[in-house]
Amino acid sequence: MIDVIIPVYRPDEKLEHLIEKLNCQTIEPEHIFFMQTTTGEAEEDKRVHKLLEKAKHAVITEIAKKDFDHGGTRNQGASMSQAEFMLFMTQDAVPTDEYLIENFLHAMQRDEKIGTAYGRQLPNDEVGVIERYTRQFNYPDESSVKSKEDIDRLGIKTYFCSNVCAMYRRTVYEEMGGFVLHTIFNEDMIMAAGVIQAGYRIAYVAEASVVHAHKYTYRQQFTRNFDLAVSQRQYHEIFDGIKSETEGIRLVKDTMKYLFSHGKWYLVPDLIFQSGFKFLGYRFGKMYDKLPRFLVLRFTWNKAYWNKNG
Repeated sequence: MIDVIIPVYRPDEKLEHLIEKLNCQTIEPEHIFFMQTTTGEAEEDKRVHKLLEKAKHAVITEIAKKDFDHGGTRNQGASMSQAEFMLFMTQDAVPTDEYLIENFLHAMQRDEKIGTAYGRQLPNDEVGVIERYTRQFNYPDESSVKSKEDIDRLGIKTYFCSNVCAMYRRTVYEEMGGFVLHTIFNEDMIMAAGVIQAGYRIAYVAEASVVHAHKYTYRQQFTRNFDLAVSQRQYHEIFDGIKSETEGIRLVKDTMKYLFSHGKWYLVPDLIFQSGFKFLGYRFGKMYDKLPRFLVLRFTWNKAYWNKNG
């Protein structure tokens, strides 16, 4: 009924916790397809391979680093699956309980028009107050379903979906032609836009939760938003004409109110700097094709993409 697909590259201890949680799910997957990007370091690759073997129903496929592609590698995993539903995860998304798969399946089976469902991402103890609030803003504790009718109300958030933890109905995934190839980033939202435009729905399943969060530096905020904007510029036919920056402004305003109301006013400068770097990264990304190559390589998070795709 369901397979899990997880790209893997230089994992830390979170992957071990993820495997432990998958091994005790109330509904077991038929297979867990690990797409292991090798490092070329024999001992490291052997260590990771041994770790992956701890997962029940593990199928391990090794790929060279030069062949990794955000969409293509996931498509390769999907091509090995015959399951009705496919759950894509990242190696650092740790389920909070044994009901992750069960909760996803309940949401998908309630409505055949739901083509995609994504889970709630909770912060860990390492991130600060601002990131914790951002997680609550993007991943509230109430589930919801989005459709084409919500575009005017939600803008670009209608297309929001994250392959950190997302389930796809196989028939819809195949109708969409799988994930786009050779994209720098954002293959999940590009797929989600196609799902919505084709008349299907996207479910946000708050009960299907994972612990997943990062504390990024200002530079990392800049580079991630640069790459995000590059992907939107490259697929402008999807993202042009849909409200995108309004949601970011609302997040900043709501976060500032939260900080003042909870006596965390001293974090406002940090919020301003974070938001400024995100905004600048996004703006530069939108005009990446007008920038000299050396600046693009300085601004991007994913230098390997530009070295491969020019």
